[in-house]
Amino acid sequence: MDTFDWGPLTTGGPLFIGILNLTPDSFSDGGRYSAPDAALTQARQLVVGGCGMVDLGAESTRPGAAPVSPESEWQRLEAPLRTMRAALPRLPLSLDTRHVATAARGLAEGIAVLNDVTGFRDPDLLQLAKGSGCGLIAMRSRIRGEGFEMPTYEGAGETTVDRAIAELAEVRDRLLDAGIAPQRILLDPGFGFGTTFTEDLALWNALPELGTRLDWPHDRFCLGISRKRFVAWQAGNPSLPPALRDPASAALHRQACDAGFKIFRTHQSS
Repeated sequence: MDTFDWGPLTTGGPLFIGILNLTPDSFSDGGRYSAPDAALTQARQLVVGGCGMVDLGAESTRPGAAPVSPESEWQRLEAPLRTMRAALPRLPLSLDTRHVATAARGLAEGIAVLNDVTGFRDPDLLQLAKGSGCGLIAMRSRIRGEGFEMPTYEGAGETTVDRAIAELAEVRDRLLDAGIAPQRILLDPGFGFGTTFTEDLALWNALPELGTRLDWPHDRFCLGISRKRFVAWQAGNPSLPPALRDPASAALHRQACDAGFKIFRTHQSS
């Protein structure tokens, strides 16, 4: 399969992908939607708010989060996923996972998109993705051991985007070299994943030139900044709690739309 229907994007966008955390330790909502009925209710609210797709994740990537086994991850996912597939059969679902076993089970249940925060580094997951025909969201991140490198925003960081863009180019080339059609791929710059505020700010300010530097169209990026530390710092209020960051997140989404970006992972679309 050479192409994938990204829904609202094909009619001009934007496409908001609603984030639905099924983890007990999410940085933004603390496991409020782990139960199938709660997950379904939140999925419906995201759709009413304008989301054209919902992204399910059952392994937290917050700073200091413990890795989750594929078995535990699927135990969290199975019931909510099947409930949503039955109640909302026309809603495209994305699965946020880095585990090939979880991804395979999700695809068998009708998942439309695989979203890997490690950029499909696992060769087995890359091969599964290649043969699936589904949409792919591939994120740039920095790995330390079994978890993610998450520097504190208070520390000094790089002030240019060169390193982050080179890492994102590696993600792009990994998928293209595997023979995956570019129309199936969205690249996620990975704000906050190994980057400090100064590097994230440089990356944000470079958004208008990102497509040119990567030879990749702006409407084939997926920006995931919703409720992140970057949003609070950019708003000049680092202590702002995640649950109160939606208005600032929406303002940045509008700014990115003005630069030609059309796809956003978000906790609240408006």
